Amino acid sequence: MFHNRVTNVFFDLDHTLWDFDKNSANTFQKIFNEQNIDIELHDFLAVYVPANLKFWRLFREEKITKAELRYQRLKSVFDELDYPTSDEVIHLLSEEYINHLSSFNALFPNTIEVLNYLRPKYKLHIITNGFQEVQERKLRNSGIYDFFDQIIDSEMAGVKKPNPIIFNLALKKAGATPECSIMIGDSLEADIMGAKALGFYTIHFNAHKEKKHDLSPIIYDLEEIKSFL
Repeated sequence: MFHNRVTNVFFDLDHTLWDFDKNSANTFQKIFNEQNIDIELHDFLAVYVPANLKFWRLFREEKITKAELRYQRLKSVFDELDYPTSDEVIHLLSEEYINHLSSFNALFPNTIEVLNYLRPKYKLHIITNGFQEVQERKLRNSGIYDFFDQIIDSEMAGVKKPNPIIFNLALKKAGATPECSIMIGDSLEADIMGAKALGFYTIHFNAHKEKKHDLSPIIYDLEEIKSFL
């Protein structure tokens, strides 16, 4: 569908290539064991996963700071589960979570296969709302860093997707135009709508099993990218 139009492929990282939920769960299991947090991981994650998405949305909308995101997403969960813990422990867990998250390196199925397929044909790039200090370690530790020509994060851009500034910075660094570029990501708002507003082609990797829509092609396995590119 996009074979003769696209020269540059831009990927989101978390929830698109790097399996955030699996790696996050493994990280929490490690730090809970180390810090003697007596709580069932399944019960914690059932509350944490939607809370994390909520606070990330607020962060993306510039309504909370990075420090507030890291604190509130844990504080709110412990409060809801009625698990007593101090601010000191929450700050420690938050720090340990960031320190250890990138040491777990699960990728979505077919990530390496698809990147190997795309690399000879297109220039590949990352546009991520994640924190610069963590995202490079994720890419390097999971073995996919060298696939990408440009890695643009929200701290570098000073704004977060879907703000057009981060997409324009990515295009400038890649030496690309929207008409020859495609964005592949899991977030309808940040990745798909943000990129489409500038004229990118888009593919929605429906990692969260959202309802079908007509905004862009939808895929459920990264291998499906081969049918578009």
